[in-house]
Amino acid sequence: MKLKKYLLDHWFILLLFSFFFFLIFLFLLAFKVPLACMIAILLCFFLFFLISILLLFFRKKSFFDALLFSTSALDKSYLVLETIESPHFYEGELFCDCLYEINKSMNENVKIYEDATRDFKEYIEMWIHEVKVPLASLILILHNQKEADKRILTEIRKIDHFLEQVLYYVRQESPEKDYLIKKVSLEQIVHNVALHNKDDLLENHVEFITSDLSFFVYTDSKWLEFILNQVIRNAIKYRKESEDDFITIQAKSEGEQVILTIEDNGIGILSSDLPHVFEKTFTGYNGRIKTKSTGMGLFIAKKLCQRLGHEIKIDSEISKYTRITITFFNHSYYDVVQ
Repeated sequence: MKLKKYLLDHWFILLLFSFFFFLIFLFLLAFKVPLACMIAILLCFFLFFLISILLLFFRKKSFFDALLFSTSALDKSYLVLETIESPHFYEGELFCDCLYEINKSMNENVKIYEDATRDFKEYIEMWIHEVKVPLASLILILHNQKEADKRILTEIRKIDHFLEQVLYYVRQESPEKDYLIKKVSLEQIVHNVALHNKDDLLENHVEFITSDLSFFVYTDSKWLEFILNQVIRNAIKYRKESEDDFITIQAKSEGEQVILTIEDNGIGILSSDLPHVFEKTFTGYNGRIKTKSTGMGLFIAKKLCQRLGHEIKIDSEISKYTRITITFFNHSYYDVVQ
C-alpha cells in the first residue's frame, strides 16, 4: 500500500483540510491574534491533521500489505482469510466479511460441481464395466467361430481399447480410488501386455522382441499395463507395413533407476511434432496421413506416469524408429508404502 496513492484517493479530505486551514487563518487575522500565537495554532492544527492521516494510513497499510503478501504467497489464494489477522478498523471488517461470504458461496458452488462431477465419473466407470462384460463375451464367441470375419473382431477390439482409454482417463483425475503402488516384476507386466496385444501383433505381422526384463519396480501394475498397451498399440498403428516390422522391449538399471525402453522401426515422428505428442488431443502429421487418431493415448499415459512418479520420454526419427523410455525411480517413500 503506497502513501501517494492513499493521499490521492483521499483528495477530498485534503481539500477540506486546506479550506479549514485557510478559514482559521482568516479568523485569526480578523481577531488580530499575535503572530507567534497564530503560528502555534496553525502548526498544532496541521500536526493534528498530519498525525491523524498517517495513523489511519499505517493502520490500514499493515492489514492490506499482509493481505497482498499472503495472497501472492499461497498456492490456494482462497485460503487467505485463514492466514491474516482480523482488522481493527471498520472498512477492513466489512471487507473481510464480504470476502468470507464470497468464499462461502464459492465453496458451496464448488461442492455442487464436485458432487456432480464425482457422480458422473462413477456412472461412467460403472457403465464402462457393464459394457466391457458383454464385449469380452462377444470377443470370446468370435474367437471360437473360425469362420468369423476378422474385421469384426478387429473393430470390437478397437471398441474395447477406446472404452479402456475412457476408464483410465476418468481414473487419472481421482487416482485414490484405484491406486496401489507395490513391487512388481517388469517381465510379468510385459508378458501380460504381449498377451493383451497378441491378436493385433499376429494379424499385422509385427515381431515382438523382449530382453533383459528381470527387474522389479515400484508401480501400479494395472496402470503400467495400460501405459504400455498405449505405446504398443501406437507402434502397431504406425508401422511401415513391411515384412520386418518389429517392436523391442528391454530394461536396464542405472544407479537407483530402472529404465524401460520400447522401440519400433515404424514410420517415425516429425521432429516438429515430438514436443507435442503428450499434449491432449494432439494427432500431428502421422495422425492425419496414416489413420484417424484421437490424440488421447499418450496424453493419458503421460498423466498416469506423473501420478505414479515415473518419467516418460519419446525420441524418434522419420522412417527409422520411435523410442519411448519410462524411468522408474527407487524413491524412499515407496518403502513407506510397502
